Amino acid sequence: MINLLLVDDHPVVRAGYQRLLEQMGEMRVVAQAGDVDQAYAQFVQHRPAVTITDISMPGSSGLELLRRVLERDASARVLVFSMHDSEAVVRRALGLGARGFVTKSCDPDTLIDAVKQVHLGQRFLSPDLPAALLNSPALAPVVDPQFESLTPREYEIFRLLAAGKSLPDCARSLHLSPKTVSNHQTLIKEKLGLGSSAAMALLAIRHGVISADGV
Repeated sequence: MINLLLVDDHPVVRAGYQRLLEQMGEMRVVAQAGDVDQAYAQFVQHRPAVTITDISMPGSSGLELLRRVLERDASARVLVFSMHDSEAVVRRALGLGARGFVTKSCDPDTLIDAVKQVHLGQRFLSPDLPAALLNSPALAPVVDPQFESLTPREYEIFRLLAAGKSLPDCARSLHLSPKTVSNHQTLIKEKLGLGSSAAMALLAIRHGVISADGV
């Protein structure tokens, strides 16, 4: 039996995926969560064989959950299951340690196959991802060159600020002080050669880090 942690901010969506994953009797959803803090607590408590997480959630994203989970347990097996399928986001997730990435537009059987492969310690990418990723040698978890200078923490702050979050909002989401987030913001702008928050948002949209509506 493969024990799963299912992370998505929509309860109805989680219920549907739970039915899908448990229908064959080989998998069991032992915990669910709708945000990163709750998901991390459930991970610590249940130590699931595979954690399945979306990227877009209230406050911090699934990328922050990835960072926190892998920081606690480097052997944790995390599968990202998201509507966001830009090359930049997929590469960042893989660079943070995700074992696989499946889009929500894929066939249901693809998610089941992905969980099985990730549970076995293998990397899995759904076939509808960009060809540049699928053709990468050994599916190498390289980072978009535009953002390779950013640490995982800086990248998450960049994503939140680009999506229009205020410094206090970012601080609350990431459990940091506003001053710390402000210092990171200054460093991020220097590293990326950006002079304004608007330029930050445009860069994030151009590289698919966020969509045009800021999600």
